[in-house]
Amino acid sequence: MFDIDGPRFVDAQGRHAILRGVNLGGDTKIPLSHAGSNPPRDFSDHRDVSFVGRPFPLDEADEHLGRIRGWGFNVLRLLTTWEAVEHAGPGQYDQNYLDYLTAVCAKANAHGLAVFIDFHQDVWSRMSGGDGAPGWVFEAVGLNLAAFDAADAVHVMQQRYDYASPERRQEDRYPMMSWPRNYQMPVNGVMWTAFFAGATLTPDWRVGERNVQDFLQETYLGAMRAVAERLRHLPNILGFDSLNEPGLGWVGQKLSQRRVGPDAASAMPVWPGPSWTPLDGLKVARGLSATVPVMARGEGRAMQVAGETVLNPGGVSIWLEDRPDPFEVAGAWSLINGQAVARDEDFFRVHEGRALDHEHDFMAPFFARVAATIRSVREDWLLFGEMCPYLMLQGKTFPQPMPQRTVNASHWYDIEILGTKSFDPDLPHDEDRQRYAFQLGFIRAMGLSMRDGGAPTLIGEFGIPYDLNHGEAFERWAEGERGPGVWRAHSQALGAMYDAMDGLLLSSTQWNYSAANANDLRIGDGWNQEDLSIFSRDQTTAADDPASGSRALEGFSRPYVQRGQGEIMAVAFDAASACLTATIKVDATITAATELFVPSWRYPNGVKVEVSGVAAQWSHDEDAQVVAVAAEGAGTLQIALTPA
Repeated sequence: MFDIDGPRFVDAQGRHAILRGVNLGGDTKIPLSHAGSNPPRDFSDHRDVSFVGRPFPLDEADEHLGRIRGWGFNVLRLLTTWEAVEHAGPGQYDQNYLDYLTAVCAKANAHGLAVFIDFHQDVWSRMSGGDGAPGWVFEAVGLNLAAFDAADAVHVMQQRYDYASPERRQEDRYPMMSWPRNYQMPVNGVMWTAFFAGATLTPDWRVGERNVQDFLQETYLGAMRAVAERLRHLPNILGFDSLNEPGLGWVGQKLSQRRVGPDAASAMPVWPGPSWTPLDGLKVARGLSATVPVMARGEGRAMQVAGETVLNPGGVSIWLEDRPDPFEVAGAWSLINGQAVARDEDFFRVHEGRALDHEHDFMAPFFARVAATIRSVREDWLLFGEMCPYLMLQGKTFPQPMPQRTVNASHWYDIEILGTKSFDPDLPHDEDRQRYAFQLGFIRAMGLSMRDGGAPTLIGEFGIPYDLNHGEAFERWAEGERGPGVWRAHSQALGAMYDAMDGLLLSSTQWNYSAANANDLRIGDGWNQEDLSIFSRDQTTAADDPASGSRALEGFSRPYVQRGQGEIMAVAFDAASACLTATIKVDATITAATELFVPSWRYPNGVKVEVSGVAAQWSHDEDAQVVAVAAEGAGTLQIALTPA
């Protein structure tokens, strides 16, 4: 459906295209059997789970996909996970799930939706506080996942949250938005370091005949190939994401130096809670206790020490059968007379006299392997590349060279809104708008510098929590209030984000559409108390209501230029007047018209279109919600669309 030409997406007629879509969906991170308000506390069934029915039952596909298309989206970032494909064991691909995923993609094609596949992960795996890798991977590399919680090696909602309590928010047990703290903890430190740097740092750590890094990457890519082979015949598949928000592990950190925030050596933030060093993590993994400071946000949200805690007081090892720690074997540290002693403070920073560069040394070859894997199935597929998003805090960009036909699919959020779940629509937000333009402009520049001629940027994730302001909108809805006023805060926040992306002509896929979402602070998108879904069953109204199921429709269902008869030069939308303006540099060799998505619910009496600069004719297909503007020659075409 779409290809790339330098820094632009283009369609089959050569028109500059803007891809505007949604992630489908947040509840895809967990199997159906673990859904609901009281999921299983352990993961003993990890080999027997099923993800068939994620993101929705197949008999509901037309309903959901038709709604997504009707709201103006033309692309899906479709989530799957390594666990969904290969949960039963290495090389045992779930054929029923692959059948199901293929059917979902075929349904998307029937609705005119392009798709790129996202092998999703957050903090490595469900068993380490997120989603992604199957449980048997831990066993394969020598870790005992049944010991993780007892050893304080992970921070997992299923094991820390009291589901029997009526309290929805439990800041003392499982603080809101606390799952990222797992990146500092032992299991994530071990797994991400092994995945990207195992061959360099732990050459003797082997799984069978392969180094641990080769085992992990080859197995992951095998699951990706299994999906690719099923989807190769579908014309709407654009390609694959490399790996959602890859972690850094301990690479770049000093062994025992404690940090209070991102610095030149490490981009990883320090989150509220225990403050770990790599040595703390290695000690706890080995079965030793560790006393560490506890961080909290003080005045101005700056991190500060608020106390200390003892981790793993029971002395539980997470290594299976007390096998040796590969990092200890490789010379990072030693256990002498029961005490942990650092042997090489720069073990994770310097190798053979040279400073390690995570992106150049580890991500560049990984990108190449992903590209080779998917293009061994279909040569024309695009690679949607992602780095660790925290690296942007250091001003870092993609390594060179990147594989040909790579899209910059970086993520962007307003961290203040995401972290506090609050937004006041009555305050001025001019500074926020300036910040959005600056930050998104930097991400766009990452794409432009990716190769000679530039590469397109598609913001792979952005969005807002819908339980803003302590779930105020949910309460108002439950009390019977309807209309856009319920979602005013959400619509304003989203509108400012889309305004910034319009100004930079960025494509995007908003996070997210969860078919099983509920207006419940305990459930939300079904995962770690996140609630960013633009859809909820609790918001369904009448079948003929275009807003049915939506949250803040005014914020995300907006007119925009989907395809330009040449190059799209500028787009702006004013929500107050419902006026869309656009400038197109018309290419006389392109005969297909410029197409604007125009949501009928915003323009119940139709539209008025004024054109200038180049002679042009326009037409309005109200059923398709498309205004077509056909220029009669080359030049600069200016379009102004307003309500009739």
